[in-house]
Amino acid sequence: MPPRVAPPDPVLDNSSPYFVHPGDGPSSVTVTPLLTGSKYHSWSRSMKLALGAKMKLDFVDESLPPIVDAFDPSFRAWNRCNQLVSSWILNYVSPSIAQSVVFMENTIATWNDICMNGSLKVI
Repeated sequence: MPPRVAPPDPVLDNSSPYFVHPGDGPSSVTVTPLLTGSKYHSWSRSMKLALGAKMKLDFVDESLPPIVDAFDPSFRAWNRCNQLVSSWILNYVSPSIAQSVVFMENTIATWNDICMNGSLKVI
């Protein structure tokens, strides 16, 4: 029987959505144009490309559900990444849009609110 090997720690596994590179911070993603209520589709595409490059698209496309149980072993890693992705989103929307979503608890709620309101403003 082969020896059992523990799975890699998702925080250290660079293919995991929980991995955060030391250079990743609130300003480490650049998205243009800034979302101001128009051109939602180009902003959304740019943001999705940036999040995908950072392995964080799972935090907005609902493929990684929010972890709400603080006793879950993955909660701290999820919460850290959730806050990082939220900061990236808030940095690339207008101040008025940021004010409407800044108090949302998770990036899925933030993203969905921006999508619902942003797409209504696009003609």
